Amino acid sequence: MKKLAVTVFFATFSLILIGLIIVMSASSTYSATRFDSSFHLFSSHLIRVMIGLFFMTGASFIPYEWYKKFSKPAIIGAAVLLMITLVIAPQVKGSGRWLNFGFITIQPADIARLVLIIHLAYLIEKKKDDLLDFKNGFMYLFIWVLMIAGLIFIQPNVSSAALIVIISISMLYVGGARFKHIFVSGLSVILAAGSFAMILPHSRKRILSFIASFGDGGELSHQLKQGVLSLGSGGIFGVGIGNSRQSNLFLPESYGDFIFAILGEETGFIGAVVVLLFYVVLFVAGILIAKKAKDKFGQMLAFGISFSIIIYAFVNAAVATGLFPTTGLPLPFISYGGTSIIFLCISIGVLINIAIYNHALDKDKNKSKSTEANMYGKTALAVEEVR
Repeated sequence: MKKLAVTVFFATFSLILIGLIIVMSASSTYSATRFDSSFHLFSSHLIRVMIGLFFMTGASFIPYEWYKKFSKPAIIGAAVLLMITLVIAPQVKGSGRWLNFGFITIQPADIARLVLIIHLAYLIEKKKDDLLDFKNGFMYLFIWVLMIAGLIFIQPNVSSAALIVIISISMLYVGGARFKHIFVSGLSVILAAGSFAMILPHSRKRILSFIASFGDGGELSHQLKQGVLSLGSGGIFGVGIGNSRQSNLFLPESYGDFIFAILGEETGFIGAVVVLLFYVVLFVAGILIAKKAKDKFGQMLAFGISFSIIIYAFVNAAVATGLFPTTGLPLPFISYGGTSIIFLCISIGVLINIAIYNHALDKDKNKSKSTEANMYGKTALAVEEVR
């Protein structure tokens, strides 16, 4: 478990370091144009990374079982924060997702995602005997999912809401819920969410544009077209760090949602694959931590955190390559951002603590067995001497 904790930290730190390099490259032209400083956005991102690493260190020392006590107040607080966002958040690009407190701007959906994972892990452990019952077990947990995902959905933030539902359903399935309950509930949510998504102008435009791109004469959106061009121009080895052409104001959100395209352009196919492999390593290490955890809460918490990171990573990569509609989701640890990278770092700190705590339990258990064996050996030896 100790080696798994080191692996998680190494993979995370590598992704953060790569993110710092690519954000500096991808944001320099925009920063110089908008803020008269090539390093404005990079400096802001660096500060948030340092804050994230600080909280990661703190979370790695806090016993993860401590979160059980506060999971319900925290999930209620997250719901209230999302409601406040709906009321006062300014509309940016068709949706209100951010709260500006002057000294910091936060996206409550990032907070709610981690809090929901913690609360679901707690409820799965608490109601493990009732989870097979649809009314008294499964639906009690699923209502929390619907509440958080629904509040995020109507911001509107369709992509984040959809992934939160997928992460939650996966946790419920791994936690022991019946497949038929998950299938029926998931299908109902998909149909309802799909209908509402087509009503909302912001999401309908993206979906219809994506569908039209598959037809005869259909064209990719400007952002997606520039992203694909950026990836394609990278070739096998890339054009080199700082030599991206698309980051020179050709590709919108080149330092944010579409940073994977700049990564592919500057580091090539090899660089893009290496980054994706880091996510796979992080996920596999997280799953092994979950498997070796001694309690259900630790198992579900480790699984939820690991799965949430890899699904966000591969959805972001799928968007950049044109496999999915444009979503607005960041690439974990690499995209420019505030709340996202801070709470991702906190998640990793929790994951590391699960590994360290269970490693200590294994060590104490082995020590206890060794002591018992020594005592048994001495007792046997004394009996033999008496004989």
